[in-house]
Formats: sequence, C-alpha cells, structure tokens
Amino acid sequence: MQHDITSYAKSRHTVKAYNPDKTIPDEHIAKIKELLRYSASSTNAQPWHFVIASTPEGKEKIAKSTDRLYPFNRNSIINASHVVVFCSRLDIEEDYLLRVLEQEERDGRFGGNPEFKVQMHAGRSLFVNLHKHDFKDVQHWMDKQVYLNLGAFLLGVSTLGIDATPMEGIEITELDKQLGLREQGYTGLVVVPIGYHHTEDDYNAKLPKSRLPESDIITHI
Repeated sequence: MQHDITSYAKSRHTVKAYNPDKTIPDEHIAKIKELLRYSASSTNAQPWHFVIASTPEGKEKIAKSTDRLYPFNRNSIINASHVVVFCSRLDIEEDYLLRVLEQEERDGRFGGNPEFKVQMHAGRSLFVNLHKHDFKDVQHWMDKQVYLNLGAFLLGVSTLGIDATPMEGIEITELDKQLGLREQGYTGLVVVPIGYHHTEDDYNAKLPKSRLPESDIITHI
C-alpha cells in the first residue's frame, strides 16, 4: 500500500523504549546504508562518517557515552536493533576535496568535460575556504551538513517501518574515545538507535503528535 510522504512525517515518533527481540532485516540495513550515502550536502562535500553498531559489544561502547550524565539513554542504545553514530569530519583539506572530485568524475558527473571538473572544484573550494578563513566556522558548517543527513535519515527509515531515536544526550569526548573517532579524523555528533518500539513500554507511541499551527510557522508572500 502506497502512502503519501506526509503520512510518515505525521506517524513517526521518537521512540522511548525498544523491543530487544526484534531485529532489522539485512535488506533494510542495506537500504539504510544507501540513505546515509545519498543524502544532500552543501556543494556535495559529504563531510561525514557513520558507525553502525549491531553487536552487544558495539552497542555497549556507545552506551558508555551516556553513563555519567545521560543514563536514561542507555537502555534505548542497548535494546535497539542497531545504533547509528553520525560523525563529522574534523577537517576538510585539499586532499579530501580532490577525493570527492575524483569520485564525481568516476560517477560521470562531468560528462568528460575537464573544464566542468575544474569549475566544480573551484566552486566547492570557494565555499569551504569562506567558512574556513572568512567566517571561521568550518567545523560548524560541516556539522550542519551531517544534520541535513540526519533529517533525511529519520524520515527515510520511517518509510521502511523502522523506528528511531535521535540522541544528543551523549558525552562526545567519551564516545570519540570508545570508537577511536578522533584518530580517524572524525568526531561524533548524534547517536541514533533504530529498530522497533516496545508496544507496552514506549509511552511516546501512545501520545498524539503536537506541532505549532501552520499559521505560526509559514508565511506566504
């Protein structure tokens, strides 16, 4: 049965309790990986990395980042089928920009036109350097691209019948340490347990959705 895209936006919710006995099938995990890869980002910079934990050991490493300040988040991480850690790059240097450029060429983005390739690199470098040297907010700019991905991800998994819980209630320093992220050139931003909610214990599933009225948030001109 086909659904209008807004039906998923209206029905998805932030899960407060997961069913530990239900596992996301492999074919859906494959689609989830594609969702992560094909998200939009400014200038197609893709300044992100993702860690997907499905084993008890992997989920425990992530859960340690909740223990000191956010213990209420531990059970969702442990009981979810999988946990996705959304990470941002710590830098965006020339060698990385060239790697993106070469991938675009392999994927046929330039149609064999070397001039278009040069223009693409110059345009992307312009924006990166503006944030790096003029605005001096390149880390924040990269983080914002990861949040673009997160928004698409939450809606995307809902179309697969998969529940999700975006969490900023984590200690980033501990998370990065547990996963060895900074040594790889990344830092964690958001942890997202995914799976299937516990019918009895997930109180949020029983509550009506609440949003500000359209008149408050949309202006027509």
